[in-house]
Amino acid sequence: MHLPPQLCCLKHSNPLTNDPADSPRVLRCRAGCSIPVVRDIPRFVDLSNYASAFGLQWNTFRKTQLDSYTGTTISRDRLARCFGGSLDVLRNKTVLEVGCGAGRFTELMLAAGANVFACDLSQAVEANYENCRSWTNYFVCQANALQLPVMPQSFDFVLCIGVIQHTPSPEATIAALARQVKPGGMLVIDHYTHSYVQNFLQRNLRRLLIRLPAGIAKPATLGLARALLPLHRLSLKWKNRRGLWRLRDSLLKHSPLIDYLELFPQLGNQLMAEWSVLDTHDALTDYYKHLRTREEIEECLHSHGLIDLTVTYGGNGIEARARMPAHVRREAGAGA
Repeated sequence: MHLPPQLCCLKHSNPLTNDPADSPRVLRCRAGCSIPVVRDIPRFVDLSNYASAFGLQWNTFRKTQLDSYTGTTISRDRLARCFGGSLDVLRNKTVLEVGCGAGRFTELMLAAGANVFACDLSQAVEANYENCRSWTNYFVCQANALQLPVMPQSFDFVLCIGVIQHTPSPEATIAALARQVKPGGMLVIDHYTHSYVQNFLQRNLRRLLIRLPAGIAKPATLGLARALLPLHRLSLKWKNRRGLWRLRDSLLKHSPLIDYLELFPQLGNQLMAEWSVLDTHDALTDYYKHLRTREEIEECLHSHGLIDLTVTYGGNGIEARARMPAHVRREAGAGA
């Protein structure tokens, strides 16, 4: 296992080493700490946590949103927009991707020539590893965004897309991310805003589902979504029929299914349905769902000394990037 130079022990900030002779496999620091390596992935957190539903989700839909699987540029277009228009800026740069999921953005950054240190709180890291392990410029571990096993101010880019709104405190998460940006480097994030709306059924089903064990909530949610798909397809087929257009309109307003059947025609019918089922699970089982305004995100970024802010409404709500000044005092310790 290749260990990136930024990797360190959470407790002592010591470099970690990997002895292939260890069984079971562990990473060690010179002060005596040991980190388990499970299925070739270092684990800095318990395998079960508040993000367990996401882990189950991404291991079920391991390839669903990968451009390499869909044959589209949906993920690439979103990622390039977040980076300011092009992925060329990533070549030979170091990137910390926090909340890497199954790797829809990881694979694109690796292909762009970045050295990617990916991490996720959930067991989605296993899907990410399966999708990206062939790349030599890649490392993944299971870790908490608030306690990252890296030396501070070590990355040219820190990326956190589709994640911050699902953490206990978005402000604390942004603070932790900002600490990992090199002087002159860039932080790239997004966040839900108040335009995110759930209907009555979605709100109340989510209240129920997040109280259930993830292993029960997942089949219940996927079963419901798949059961609703034929009705949604029928409503789309009949939407232009006299007297029946109201069925489509009513379903879009009141059904718990996240309906993508008209949003991404380039996916084709089967993949559009798969995305709808995936995001229905995502929307109904996320333990935390915070909303913020553009002004609140700007204020938070400013409070951590970031400059050259670009904060706009777009994508899933708000997309933002900001630069760390070229001269910043280096902090001691990791993850704190």
